[in-house]
Amino acid sequence: MDSPMCLVKNADGELCVEPEAMDYLMGLKQKVVVVSVVGLYRTGKSYLMNKLAQKRSGFALGATIQSKTKGIWMWCVPHPEKTDHTLVLLDTEGLGDVEKGDSKNDAWIFSLAILLSSTLVYNSRGTIDNDAVEKLQYVNELTEMIKVKSSTVDEEEGEGSQFAQFFPNFVWTVRDFTLQLEIDGRVITPDQYLENSLQLKKGTSKKINDYNFLRECIRNFFPSRKCFVFPSPTTPDNMHRLDSMDEAELSGSFREVSDTFCRFIFQESRMKTVIGGHTLTGEMLGHLVTTYVETIAKGNVPCLENAVLAMAKIENQAAVNEGLAVYQKGMEDVKALFPVDVNQLSENHLQSETQATKAFMKRSFKDDNGEFLKALAEAIVNHSDDLFKQNKDASEKKCKALLENLSALMDQGMKEGTYATPGGYGLYCNHHDNIVAQYRAEPNKGVRAEEVLEQFLKDKSAESYSILQADKQLTKKEKQIQAEKKKTAELEQEKAAFREQQAEMERTIENNRISQEKYLKKMKEMMEEERKQQQQEFNRTLERRMQEQKDLLENGHKEKAELMRQEILEIKKRDELERETNTQNQKGLMEFLNQQAEGQNKQMEMLMRELNNRSQAPVQVVERLVPQQPCIVM
Repeated sequence: MDSPMCLVKNADGELCVEPEAMDYLMGLKQKVVVVSVVGLYRTGKSYLMNKLAQKRSGFALGATIQSKTKGIWMWCVPHPEKTDHTLVLLDTEGLGDVEKGDSKNDAWIFSLAILLSSTLVYNSRGTIDNDAVEKLQYVNELTEMIKVKSSTVDEEEGEGSQFAQFFPNFVWTVRDFTLQLEIDGRVITPDQYLENSLQLKKGTSKKINDYNFLRECIRNFFPSRKCFVFPSPTTPDNMHRLDSMDEAELSGSFREVSDTFCRFIFQESRMKTVIGGHTLTGEMLGHLVTTYVETIAKGNVPCLENAVLAMAKIENQAAVNEGLAVYQKGMEDVKALFPVDVNQLSENHLQSETQATKAFMKRSFKDDNGEFLKALAEAIVNHSDDLFKQNKDASEKKCKALLENLSALMDQGMKEGTYATPGGYGLYCNHHDNIVAQYRAEPNKGVRAEEVLEQFLKDKSAESYSILQADKQLTKKEKQIQAEKKKTAELEQEKAAFREQQAEMERTIENNRISQEKYLKKMKEMMEEERKQQQQEFNRTLERRMQEQKDLLENGHKEKAELMRQEILEIKKRDELERETNTQNQKGLMEFLNQQAEGQNKQMEMLMRELNNRSQAPVQVVERLVPQQPCIVM
């Protein structure tokens, strides 16, 4: 992307998605790291984003007191340090713009930035004092602006821990910082400066509670925090031309902090994930943007769980389509060779099926009950059934055409009475046997070769019998011997056709068995991956809450630390309960899938028995080969 484009338009307080930007995101298949910057208008947010894009210009830098950025602007650039990843930079409309006169609109912009980003940069000026913290008032509205789950048994209990689990890392950048980083004569780091500014006061008065409330919200919702303090980049007289100044013209200390800030963002900002720990591509991020903005436009509260489920449904269906396309493409080469033998077709089928499943697994996520994996399996079965039928039809067509060509001279002889003479039966048999021999010598006839030949011999049976009976050169005894010989040959051909069908059925059963094993294996892999991601998510949340508890204890807030300890216990209990429920659900699902597989195996066994039963009645077929009232050829 050469320059930023508007992603979310803000027109008169109404938010809507810009189609051009959405088209770009939908075409972005790489995984994304999303960095959003929020803060009061005219605090230099856009400069930071241009710096992260490693460009001198791009996002608008206003030189007046008016806000230049409206809505949310997006700039997608190759990630400087993560190969095959895209860095998505979101520059948001300045908060507190007096020209808007709508604080609710600011709250939605702030909420969207949180929902979409993996790192949230809050930009402010001066110092982190009480006034600066209070300007982050939108944080205490988050529980009203965002829902984690569509239904929560204990809403109050879920607010802190669940929000923190899915919220982005928080980076506070302080611009034009002029103070010394010292506390009681001791030099501190910017991170310590931030933590000190977020310290809670002891006491229970209303004033103290009001003071602590917003800080508790920040600490609870953003347990991962980082701070950078930027000195002024240049003199006040030059600030209006900041975007056109060379780097060398900026102060050395400012350039040093800017470089450190960019390195931190590039190295520490994680990929954008959603509930379940699933990483997002640009396309998936586009689905989220659409869902969230449309929800807000309807006057509803965005819900992380619902948005992820909606996105998962779209992505999983796309994964099914992609997997099927991979299978179809994999079968194109062998399809061009039709007819082929059943083993060659089956090998290509199993190989293409494996590639299709890999493509599906790479893209799909949160297919908890295997609904979409099953849909892919069924789509492949339907397509493979059609291919196997096409292969049979191609074999039948080729074999019939071959026999028609080989028997043309013999058919002409029948019309001309060539075989209606003494010794004609022997001549007929020579021609007949030559046709069969040439037919058998022809390669690559496919899976219907013996069956088509069987039908050909049946069709010629009455003709052959008539010629035999009309041949006056043969005695009655010789005719009887020849008739028995003919019956035996036709019986052998019927057995050959049966063996051909049996081999095809056995290969079909084997294909089904292999496919079932693959399906069950992939389901187990999906469940295990889901379990690992949930465990990582839980461990990250638990680690942050325990650090928060430690900080509270170190700063003498024993009562709040005790509340945090109880919350940690609740988190552990909830996780244990969820894991037990998931284990039972997965066990039940696997039992159901095994039952389905057993049912399919029984159906195939029944078909195999039916085929075997058909092979037990060859004599009846042979008897039908000899007409009761033969037509004698004179």
